[in-house]
Amino acid sequence: MSDNASLTQHRITVLLVDDQHMVGETLRRMLAPENDIDFHFCQDPTKAIKTANQIHPTVILQDLVMPEIDGLTLVRYYRANVATRQVPLIVLSSKEEALTKAEAFALGANDYMVKLPDRLEILARIRYHSRGYINLLERNEAQAQLEKANRLIRKTFGQYLSDDIVDAILESPEGAALGGEKRFVTIMMTDLRGFTAIGERLPAEDVVSIINIYLETMTEIVLKYHGTIDEFIGDAIFVIFGAPILRDNDAKRAVACAVEMQLAMTEVNKRCREKGYPEVHQGIGINSGQLVVGNIGSKKRMKYGVVGRNVNLTSRIESYTVGGQIFISESTMEECGQHLLRIDDQIEVMPKGVKKPITIYEVGGIRGEFDLFLPEKVDAELMDLSKPVLIEFTILEGKHAGDTRYVGTLDKLFEKTAQISAEVSADKLVNLKISLFDYDKNEITSDLYAKVIKNVSKDPAVFHVSLTSVPPEAATFFAHVAVEPTAV
Repeated sequence: MSDNASLTQHRITVLLVDDQHMVGETLRRMLAPENDIDFHFCQDPTKAIKTANQIHPTVILQDLVMPEIDGLTLVRYYRANVATRQVPLIVLSSKEEALTKAEAFALGANDYMVKLPDRLEILARIRYHSRGYINLLERNEAQAQLEKANRLIRKTFGQYLSDDIVDAILESPEGAALGGEKRFVTIMMTDLRGFTAIGERLPAEDVVSIINIYLETMTEIVLKYHGTIDEFIGDAIFVIFGAPILRDNDAKRAVACAVEMQLAMTEVNKRCREKGYPEVHQGIGINSGQLVVGNIGSKKRMKYGVVGRNVNLTSRIESYTVGGQIFISESTMEECGQHLLRIDDQIEVMPKGVKKPITIYEVGGIRGEFDLFLPEKVDAELMDLSKPVLIEFTILEGKHAGDTRYVGTLDKLFEKTAQISAEVSADKLVNLKISLFDYDKNEITSDLYAKVIKNVSKDPAVFHVSLTSVPPEAATFFAHVAVEPTAV
């Protein structure tokens, strides 16, 4: 990743293992004109593993017939060795033998060539396999940096409390009831929709910068409404209203806080655009109920937090949101008073771990002392595409993709709302992972994510989705797709 100086700059590094000096010299001459390729020759196959561990090749070429060690046995050694387990391996043989090929591939070889191969062919294969392996190394390094950055964020921001709560704990700890007790509280969970996919595409420092812009803005709002930030989990925020200090309007403050947080996303995205980052969109879930609150941990590492099934339920409620939405539980609505809330929608859902369906409510604002409202919802007027776009999709189960791929077409589109016709219907609020193809059936991306927001018909299966994560290549394609106005 040339735009990220903190990542290792990997060169194509070839290791040839062959007992014949002539083969090594011939291949050396073939590769000598290539300035981007480093070539290493090991004539003693018993030293092949040690050599590979020293030079870290991006591709290994290995003869199958050598006096000191059987070539297929050496393939086994490469795959058993941690440092070479994933390095692409091209086996060389003096003739085409189907059985030998099959055995080599079964043991983990990636390619098979008859020696001595044509110069252009072996160059192409070396570059192809090395490029794939270097991409893997860079992804692993970027992921490690991202995980390191996330650990730093959690350590740095995980203890935020508002000033009055800190003062109350220090001045009158018995009044704050630390030590563990059952209490009725309201909890909020937020998440940036589709941010995982964004994080995989950007350098680690850009990912952290986006999260910091978001958390900096949201922290100020949470503290304004006297919320206790229990934890930052990457791009997610877990907030408690009602502990350590219980107030008579905890649920109302939580809802007002959520509305202001959604309104503040305009400023967050303005700052992101100024830095050349993609826009991000927030989903918020709120729930009220009995929880155990108090100190959790050990004498060496302690934090104030909450425990109970209502924590999991809040997380489930938040998972149903798309960007810009606030979903609350029925208990939170009752605590606020329905007359104070603008309810834009209500949905019956069956969250995992719940024995019977529950109703969740989409909040558009709160009246009374807070008087805060999101813009009124307007149904998107989808536009007919001049030609349906082929897609394949899997239905996500939790954070994981299902095994079954379904075929469909994307027929209508407006901004981040689309209509899909498919061979099967998808339930409202389920998440989809979509592979998008161009009109020549070439795959554009396999990392388009969406949430079903409306079922138009069951037979034929037609439904609307909100595109929660759109990679740049998909956005470019959509920008050039011809559309024609139509009524939804």
